[in-house]
Amino acid sequence: MSAAARVDPKSYFTPEEWTPLTVRSSWKGLALVAHAWAVIFAAAAVGVVWPLTIPLMVMIIGARQLGLAILMHDAAHGALHPNMKVNDWVGEHLTGGGLVRYRNYHLQHHKFAQQAEDPDLVLSAPFPITALSLRRKIARDLTGRTWFKLRFGDFMARLRARKPGQPLLPIIGEEIRRKRRMLAWAAATIALTAPFGLWWAWFVFWLLPQATWFQMVTRLRNIAEHACVARDEPDPLRHARTTYAGLLERAFIAPYYVNYHCEHHMFMHLPCYSLPRANRLLRAKGVTERMLTAPGYLQVLKMAASRPAAPRPAAPRPAA
Repeated sequence: MSAAARVDPKSYFTPEEWTPLTVRSSWKGLALVAHAWAVIFAAAAVGVVWPLTIPLMVMIIGARQLGLAILMHDAAHGALHPNMKVNDWVGEHLTGGGLVRYRNYHLQHHKFAQQAEDPDLVLSAPFPITALSLRRKIARDLTGRTWFKLRFGDFMARLRARKPGQPLLPIIGEEIRRKRRMLAWAAATIALTAPFGLWWAWFVFWLLPQATWFQMVTRLRNIAEHACVARDEPDPLRHARTTYAGLLERAFIAPYYVNYHCEHHMFMHLPCYSLPRANRLLRAKGVTERMLTAPGYLQVLKMAASRPAAPRPAAPRPAA
């Protein structure tokens, strides 16, 4: 097992440049978490008042759900708050949960980035694919099929594997235990909104974005970060891709600086809000020319879907 090569910050930054980048603010990470929830609640309120805006609100909320996942990712690196108890509590309870399990898995990804032992290699290995294949994947995301498979695929497999006469209730009970946090959150939200005639709000303003737009932008994030990156890449400046994002991309696809993924792999303990400054410093020193970057998400998608479609077999000629 060979770990991925590492970057020494002293190779690129002076102590005066590096030290401010590493500072973990006691309020910036918490402010980003608060911002994500504020946007979600504001978008839901707009959707309630003006139902015609619901499709747009679903996109906005889905992007902030990804934002919460990104902030949980920061917590997994201990970068959300300088106090680790606060860091872990916020990462576990205010960003979606599963922090410890995710941390153990994700740090393996960093240790073996783009190497054979990288647990995330399966996400980038198939690329490039055909444009038709990419459209099919996005269609599955936007119609909820990806979400259903991720959330209930194992449950459905256990049901199919059930032996004749095996009781059904224990399997259902185990699935309820696994989903108890989601069910409790749903029940509490429905109970709070039902007296105002908004019992449907959780389904429309949380479940629907999570099952559709969130799935798609998570896929786009994975593609932008590691698709078409060379396997067993020895250069630590090319283990991941930074994709430059404009205002609309940051609002709907890449919140909270997630697009600076090359910098994140180079210096994985930097807080997400330090990554843009790290990028500017590296650019001023000419380092970004050696890094793996892309000018935007559209360009990355074109590259990821650049495999030519297989030629169709010729139709058989009619018999003479």
